[in-house]
Amino acid sequence: MEFFERFAIPHPSAAIYGSMVAIALTMIAIIVGLTFFKKWGYLWSEWLTTVDHKRIGIMYLISALLMLFRGGADAIMIRAQLAVPDNKILDAQHYNEVFTTHGTVMIIFMAMPFIMAFMNFVVPLQIGARDVAFPRLNALSFWLFFMGAMLLNISFVIGGSPDSGWTNYFPLANNEYSQSVGTNYYLFALQISGLGTLMTGINMIATILKMRAPGMTLMKMPMFTWSAFVANVIIVFAFPVLTVALAMGTMDRLFGTNFFSTTSGGMDMLWANFFWVWGHPEVYILVLPAFGIYSEIISTFSKRNLYGYKSMVGSMVIISFLSFLVWTHHFFTMGQGALTNSIFSITTMAIAVPTGVKLFNWLFTLWKGKIEFTTPMLYSLLFIPTFTIGGVTGVMLGMSAADYQYHNTMFLVAHFHMVIIPGVVFGMLAGLHYYWPKMFGFMLNEKIGKLTAWIIAISTLVAFMPMFFSGLDGQARRMYTYTEETGFGIWNMISFVGAIGLAIGFALIVYNVYYSIRYASRDIGSDPWDARSLEWATPNPVPHYNFAILPHVNSTEAFWDSKYNNHVLFPDKYEEIHMPNNSGVPFILGCIFFAWGFSFVFGMWIPTIITTIGIFICMALRSLEKDHGHYVSVEEVIETETQLRGAK
Repeated sequence: MEFFERFAIPHPSAAIYGSMVAIALTMIAIIVGLTFFKKWGYLWSEWLTTVDHKRIGIMYLISALLMLFRGGADAIMIRAQLAVPDNKILDAQHYNEVFTTHGTVMIIFMAMPFIMAFMNFVVPLQIGARDVAFPRLNALSFWLFFMGAMLLNISFVIGGSPDSGWTNYFPLANNEYSQSVGTNYYLFALQISGLGTLMTGINMIATILKMRAPGMTLMKMPMFTWSAFVANVIIVFAFPVLTVALAMGTMDRLFGTNFFSTTSGGMDMLWANFFWVWGHPEVYILVLPAFGIYSEIISTFSKRNLYGYKSMVGSMVIISFLSFLVWTHHFFTMGQGALTNSIFSITTMAIAVPTGVKLFNWLFTLWKGKIEFTTPMLYSLLFIPTFTIGGVTGVMLGMSAADYQYHNTMFLVAHFHMVIIPGVVFGMLAGLHYYWPKMFGFMLNEKIGKLTAWIIAISTLVAFMPMFFSGLDGQARRMYTYTEETGFGIWNMISFVGAIGLAIGFALIVYNVYYSIRYASRDIGSDPWDARSLEWATPNPVPHYNFAILPHVNSTEAFWDSKYNNHVLFPDKYEEIHMPNNSGVPFILGCIFFAWGFSFVFGMWIPTIITTIGIFICMALRSLEKDHGHYVSVEEVIETETQLRGAK
């Protein structure tokens, strides 16, 4: 009986039991479906073992969309609980678990894979490369992320969810105040997925620096590639801090150390410092690639080259530097002193300047442009005023004296969402519509897409603008209920209506995908948007080797110049192409990491030792393996190109 008690849910409810049944039925349906349609071999050979950066990007995209709905379900529960005073949909403990998993899932397991999806799919194509620098490492990065996500997502049905907030502050997260294994899940899920993200950072930097097409200097790279490069530099510097902090938190919980305790020489504020040294740069890891996507889309649908290319690059570099110098504005009220608060208040104000430069550059690109109002462009235009609201309120929060009024209120929650939703989610949805035809060979329906964009934008304002007012009235964040006398009810009801609107918007995205799969034309050519950068020079679908002939670049918009300025993009002749072989090792290693993390969560030391040995065996086998890839013959290249381009 003790064995089963170890995995028991400390706070069960009808919703959790229903989730258990739904998960079990879904797994059975997947297994039956794969068996009935005889797709096990296809799944293994084409997806689970792939090292193709495009397929890995699509798997990141699918994971991000699934996590969007997982985190969205938590958001609906939060807003439903707060919609009316003295509500009892969730009790205090369940509410703590729901808002903890909502924040963690949305930031780590939705927004991060969304940007990784576009980095993986687009960057090698934009720089004229045939793959990333380390294809197997890229596959391992995905599977580590995916297994980390799955580890966190089983917590609420096996052992209990984390309940210390997405920031996991100690001592709230230590064994005394968080007695279930939920915080262990948090520590190991983030550790495993964070290792994958760090590997991606190294891989992308190497790819961008060493694999650009002939003639593509750094200052001729497309803006999305620049944003990906800067974001991955931040990853390489920021994620090791998180890795160390998670390891220290693990030792506090499992081995009785006192790094973050309030006694025995520990320092609880050490966790807050470590977390935000990673956490604030993390915001720019998310938002800079979205800025890169906006730059590509605004330029494409304004029919103009991007205004202020050098200043755009410079502003991103400045943002990356300043992002590491603002972390203590997250705890202005926690006693570090007036001088420290003043310094970090100044750096917080300063980081708004390069962000403003980018906004003005987009506006100047639009000025006198021949603007085409497509769905990607609509998201990009709606982003500008909505994000400005989030940015301005961020400057308000950056004033350390005023922050004593705003801190730990719903004003802060509103600011954060008004930055992340337009700054990241709008960007990812714009990129989804923009790159969908290159990924899947058909376009999403424009009418449904535009309707969805308006619903999501309006619902974002309805959901989060009231929080500014309730926060200024004194509503604290993390409150699971309130009395009618506080007057918060009207604001929270409006926010709930906005949350329902967002749910409808995201449901429409699913419907759009379904509708477009059934009815969209497959005869769209390779460049349906009349775009400007190299990814659109490839045929649809993109062959596994990307480019039959490597492009030669002489400007920031080489593909546009090849269409309208007589630039010869592919001057060379066909040659055989070297490509990597698929491998099952990354997937197997990811599964072992999942078992390793699960064993650690419950302190099962024999399985922990076995899985640790398994990890090192996989690493050793890869080190000893002699796999030099394969060559695609000239004849096969010509045949493939004839089929793909001749059909258009």
